Amino acid sequence: MLHDVVSAIYQGGYLIELEFDDGRRGTVDFAKYHERGGVFERFRDLEFFRNFKINKELGVLTWGDEIDIAPETLYADATGSPLPAWMNPDTSRGSRTRSK
Repeated sequence: MLHDVVSAIYQGGYLIELEFDDGRRGTVDFAKYHERGGVFERFRDLEFFRNFKINKELGVLTWGDEIDIAPETLYADATGSPLPAWMNPDTSRGSRTRSK
């Protein structure tokens, strides 16, 4: 089941406390994202990072019109829940082993 982000509170640094539509909440450390490069390099600018919003229509956390992070990923990070099986390449295609 997918859960929308309904509340987001900046906690300092790269921490944002999130609440989801099922009432569960938790804090996500976004520092790992700016290390990935690409569009996430924008997170190195803390003022940019702090200027997030919730797209209520989609239930996602966004930064401008450029960056959003899937609510499934945020839910897993904030609550310690596993990602949905369809997001795991090993389970979505079945287990395959390659012999040498």
